[in-house]
Amino acid sequence: MWGGRFAGSLAPFFEQFQKSLPQDHVLAFADLRTNRAWSQALAKVGVFTAAELAAVHRAIDDLDAEWRRTGIPASDPAEDVHSLVERELVARCGELGKRIHTGRSRNDQVATDLRLYLRERISTLATGITRLCSELVVQADRHHDAPIPGYTHLQRAQPITIGHWALAHCEALGRDRDRLLAAGQRMDVCPLGSGALAGTVLGVDRDALALDLGFAGGPSHNSLDATAQRDHLCELAFVCAMVQTHLSRLAEDTIFFATQEARFLSFGDEVSTGSSLMPQKRNPDAMELVRGKCSRSHGALLALLGSLKGLPLAYNRDLQTDKETLFPTLAETEACLSVAALAIQHATFDTRHCAAEAERGYLNATDLADLLVAAGVPFRDAHGIVGQAVNRAVELGVELQELPAAEQQRLLPQLRVDLRQALAAHTVLARRAVVGGTAPDRVRTEVTRWQQRLAAWNGTHR
Repeated sequence: MWGGRFAGSLAPFFEQFQKSLPQDHVLAFADLRTNRAWSQALAKVGVFTAAELAAVHRAIDDLDAEWRRTGIPASDPAEDVHSLVERELVARCGELGKRIHTGRSRNDQVATDLRLYLRERISTLATGITRLCSELVVQADRHHDAPIPGYTHLQRAQPITIGHWALAHCEALGRDRDRLLAAGQRMDVCPLGSGALAGTVLGVDRDALALDLGFAGGPSHNSLDATAQRDHLCELAFVCAMVQTHLSRLAEDTIFFATQEARFLSFGDEVSTGSSLMPQKRNPDAMELVRGKCSRSHGALLALLGSLKGLPLAYNRDLQTDKETLFPTLAETEACLSVAALAIQHATFDTRHCAAEAERGYLNATDLADLLVAAGVPFRDAHGIVGQAVNRAVELGVELQELPAAEQQRLLPQLRVDLRQALAAHTVLARRAVVGGTAPDRVRTEVTRWQQRLAAWNGTHR
């Protein structure tokens, strides 16, 4: 493609080193689509006759059909996907195949191919987020009123419901989906027609070209920027890193919940493994692997940022490495979303045990302070009084609601209530009925809101 000025050939090792086909072959169908649109644009400015254009399109369609049958030859000797496509088109339509590259560079070609390809991957990622949120909402619906201990600092804090916990992870993933689609909107412009860096001399209709390729944002407006920038790849890498971070937090929660120490949930056989030595083991390997893969997406983001930070305008060969960095991250994030959804689907909560544990560990201490406030005690004083009551309960080996009547009268003379009822987990939960609270009725409302949101998602993403 570029050998006119060169008399010699590449050193064999460097020839292999500089190949990108093993990574960019996945762009092949996008490249065929780009070739079809560009040849159409060339016909409008007289580079192809109608008959020649029809022959080119037949060659493109033939190659498309062949690769859908046989797969794309990633191990082909071609340097990259563009040279592979051009060679195959020349084989099918002769000199017309060489003419397709008129007024075009591999720089604007790959920039366009990337956006077409990433548009599909954004859709796949959005589907993965939707599926995982759907499984979490199923759990939230099933357990909207089921108490479970809530934690801060990994110490028992206050009772919440299992449904409230599940929807918390949905909220985080929902923001990830918003980021993903917003990144997709920002990259939805067409670089084709930018040439290598300065634009093309051909009077192609770039607005029509963008429309033909489905770019809602129209054509790019600066040829230097269009061929050299990759911030949309960094955005997608960040979204993957954030999704993986949220998956890792979900994994950490459920791994802890599945321990013998917590015993809040168990994973089904579908997502659990055992030990080659210890017969009793039941390991949450699915979620451990999800947690373990998170750091690789972080590394991909840093690698992309590092590649871009010192590059002058316009295109530099460094940008070839963007695909080998981003593509595995996209694939791994998609896989982790699928595995996490499967794990949540096959997670069973021990609701009786969770409810019993929500009554233990003084999780109702704040509510006792609130009762004192309602009786006229300033909160700061109430906080100190309840702290002393907790100390006494610890000494006696009882919960706050189990304090003997004499101790309650001595420590909490302001109260004339049945602590067993007033501090029961279901009572504590019901008090938190504000928007965003963990009261069962409020969680049920949020489940309905999420069901509606998921229905909208299923009808919107591409």
